[in-house]
Amino acid sequence: MPLNRLLLAVLTLLPLVVLGQTRGRNPYSSEKDVAEGRRLYLLSCRSCHGADGELGGNATRLASKFRRHGSSDGEMFHVINNGVAGTAMPGSHLDEDSIWKVLAYVRTLENRPVDEGHSAPIEVVRQAPASEPVSAEQLLHPERNPGQWLSYSGNYQSHRFSPLAQISAANVSGLQLKWIFQRGVKEKIEATPLVVDNIMYVTIPPNDAYALNAESGDIYWEYKRNLPTKTAPCCGQVNRGFAISGNLLFMTTLDAYIIALDRRTGRLVWETKMADYKEGYTGTHAPLVVKDKVLVGAAGGEYGIRGFVDAYRISDGSRVWRSYTVPGPGEFGNDTWEGDSWKSGGAAIWLTGSYDPDLNLTYWGTSNPGPDWNGEVRKGDNLFSCSVLALDADTGKRRWHYQFTPHDTHDWDAVQIMVLVDREYEGRPRKLLVTANRNGFYYVLDRGTGEFLHAKAFVKQTWAKEIGRDGRPVVVPGTDPSPTGSRVWPSSTGGANWWSPSYSDASGLLFVPTLERSSTFFSDVAAYRPGMLFEGGFRRFDDAGTYGAIRAFEVLSGNTRWEYKMDSITRAGVMATGGGIVVGASGDGRLLALDAANGKELWKVNLGGAIMAGPMSYLSKGRQRIAIAAGSGIFVFGLPE
Repeated sequence: MPLNRLLLAVLTLLPLVVLGQTRGRNPYSSEKDVAEGRRLYLLSCRSCHGADGELGGNATRLASKFRRHGSSDGEMFHVINNGVAGTAMPGSHLDEDSIWKVLAYVRTLENRPVDEGHSAPIEVVRQAPASEPVSAEQLLHPERNPGQWLSYSGNYQSHRFSPLAQISAANVSGLQLKWIFQRGVKEKIEATPLVVDNIMYVTIPPNDAYALNAESGDIYWEYKRNLPTKTAPCCGQVNRGFAISGNLLFMTTLDAYIIALDRRTGRLVWETKMADYKEGYTGTHAPLVVKDKVLVGAAGGEYGIRGFVDAYRISDGSRVWRSYTVPGPGEFGNDTWEGDSWKSGGAAIWLTGSYDPDLNLTYWGTSNPGPDWNGEVRKGDNLFSCSVLALDADTGKRRWHYQFTPHDTHDWDAVQIMVLVDREYEGRPRKLLVTANRNGFYYVLDRGTGEFLHAKAFVKQTWAKEIGRDGRPVVVPGTDPSPTGSRVWPSSTGGANWWSPSYSDASGLLFVPTLERSSTFFSDVAAYRPGMLFEGGFRRFDDAGTYGAIRAFEVLSGNTRWEYKMDSITRAGVMATGGGIVVGASGDGRLLALDAANGKELWKVNLGGAIMAGPMSYLSKGRQRIAIAAGSGIFVFGLPE
């Protein structure tokens, strides 16, 4: 294929090498030359790049002035003539004059109007040290190299547990700050860094990314993405981090793209549009790599989107499957939406899914239905909102679902992390899924079948008498939003939220950041308009008696083993370690270390900014480190050396 990978060559930054006898500037620029170049381009390049250069994927987009391998005529000629090693772009068979004419036409594409929804990357490259590609086996068994942190939740089971034990309950009081990486951002940082071979990869709002020396915090490279001026994420310019596979890093963007970066240089390898950001779609969570695919979903439930989970090929960004979280006509569950209300049903994806490689199932929690607080315009259970979906990782086919809050009217998203555990339950080994849901109940499900096994309130709740044997809540009358207001526990923030839990298999305890608070819920008129908030009411937080806590639950029963109570509302995740500690944070910016056995406070430090991310741990030069995002920076701690 002589020229059909032109874009990949034209959009990267390679050093200029000797061009032999080729010219340094294009001698062909007449209308006749451009017309001939267009003819050659359409013969050789259209199938991948499109006639106007707008197609993306592995070929990327030509209707842009950004050139990854160099922007001069000579540089562009060189990569087309010689190809790009390690890519699908071979050298061209065309003669020298024909290549110049193709370039003359390509230059005309640069001046095409750029769609407002497309954003071009800006790169400052500092080559990171060479590193072995991250293999599928490493992702399957991160416990074999506990000094690395390879995914948002630490492993496919979403345990956010570090086996590292150098920092322990006996010595954690001696922790010292090792380095800080800060950037002048106003948004909260909710990302969890990845660490591979002493290189830290982290995202910063809105969609910037960095590779850092994990020992010192020095920058290897940075990637900055220019976004449209009017993206509409409901809850700030959030990005929760990367996924990694081979030598690629994957990130979702606020303008609803998924992109792949070269982890050695930060260069854009491919980008694929998931949906139209102008309709309220966005991307905020860290993707999930499963085998040869990267899985991701769309956020934007408050804008009346139709949610979905997608799988894209790691190699080129092409979409393999899409599983809608709101069923359309003729699909199972569509009859749970009155009329056409499914079209703006929400059920978005905020947080990274979990994966069971033995069952080949991936588990995703979905958000509220739209509109949030007016259920009269969407009568029915509103599947698959406020649910967990078990999807076949190869095909996206739904194997089972469980809906925590049918016909939700309190904004109780089920996007909480789905934790996978293997324990003996009622006398026999079971593959289980456990989660502390935003609606205030702790759930235990069979993750192979979706069978409901157990539920227990873990915070004060006043909306349900119980969860029945059939797994459905027995709702207390009069707790729906009303024009005059209905006070209900828990609040719309929930008993738990995006704040990551942590599970210790050795102790059988699940550690969860929790919140005790109520809201008064009001219903109002709901009118859907694309790209506009679609809430159908509002809520008022009732802060009297409010408090946050980190709680340790017995994983099978949901019984509370201990509680660390705080006056402030915690919005940070937690991490348990092999050293017998639980790392978390208070709402006033204090990083905490608690005794995992009893919840006793062992150490704390004020980081001077809001902590809204999950901690992680890694080894640097054989020494354990603990990292957390706070305020506008990343803070890394270790023991004295």
